[in-house]
Amino acid sequence: MLEKPAFIQGLFTYQGRGLGNPMAFQPPVTYVVPPDKRAQTIYFRAGNAAAEMIYLVLTRNGEPMRYFPVGAKGAIHVPLAVVEDLSPESRIEILVAAGEGLQSSVLLDVGFMEIA
Repeated sequence: MLEKPAFIQGLFTYQGRGLGNPMAFQPPVTYVVPPDKRAQTIYFRAGNAAAEMIYLVLTRNGEPMRYFPVGAKGAIHVPLAVVEDLSPESRIEILVAAGEGLQSSVLLDVGFMEIA
């Protein structure tokens, strides 16, 4: 079995539409599982530059999989003990929910393992 890491990494800006309204980053923050592999999310790291709590939603093909709250001016590291297989060609996207009108940035480092 050949394994290969893949990542979503970067600093992404957003403008909040309310904590009840998660939205896509612009441009969208996505990862698509290669057509000849499966993948698993191994860890999720995020740093919130805002003075208010936000949360991030990891979605698969438009459906929420996991929620990650990130405190004001805080950071999280979640090594995922429960991993699920992501089918070939699954589209993973990260959404953000923040207070209405809040403009800030979030630093993301999300690790996946692709499995042949």
